[in-house]
Amino acid sequence: MRIKGVLFDFSGTLFRIEPVGTWLRAVLDERGTAVERRELAAYTEGLTLAGALPGGPSPRRIPPELAEVWADRDRSADLHRRAYTGLARQVDLPDPGLYDALYERHMSPAAWQPYPDAAQVLAGLRSAGTAVGVVSNIGWDLRPVFRAHGLDELVDTYVLSFEEGVQKPDPRLFATACARLGLDPAETVMVGDDRVADAGAAVLGCEVRFVDHLPVGERPSGLTSLGLAPHTPRKPDPHAV
Repeated sequence: MRIKGVLFDFSGTLFRIEPVGTWLRAVLDERGTAVERRELAAYTEGLTLAGALPGGPSPRRIPPELAEVWADRDRSADLHRRAYTGLARQVDLPDPGLYDALYERHMSPAAWQPYPDAAQVLAGLRSAGTAVGVVSNIGWDLRPVFRAHGLDELVDTYVLSFEEGVQKPDPRLFATACARLGLDPAETVMVGDDRVADAGAAVLGCEVRFVDHLPVGERPSGLTSLGLAPHTPRKPDPHAV
């Protein structure tokens, strides 16, 4: 198959969110909220276990009162904010304003770092004339993140769940991306880190390839190993389904 288009997930695939402790520290500093080192460690652990950072560690448990919102969190901006601020509120932070401030911080380009090989792979696809789309389950506009890191010009279209009202693995999201690129799904590869959500593209006939959702420093060549762009030979993926 000649690949004419590649669809990428955002979080855990092309970019990674900052660690929970860094996220919290940045907001505390911005607001001038002083806490002791022991308190900072406790708050960080609590937010980590709660899964309060979008794109960060998954929640250990979903409180019953948030179950419905959590299930549909990526269908709208309001649901996404309610889900994650609700999880954060499971932790008794010293300033009530921190919950919304933490949510705002995670949407900042400064909170995201591209994987080391993201620019190389996207540029290689552009040079080869391969169309590129980003398909993300998300509750906010990620385009400023791509612009801030100089990658927006390498993306042809963005299909975001909160704008479309559906979330992966619903195949309609992938179908929309293929239609906007003018491509047959059979000529398109979906690349993601979620073996359930991103696998929804296979229903349409897309090939699906996976990378691991690892910290940036631990995954220097996860994208290049897929062999999507010229001169980046693909290595076998032991997690492929």
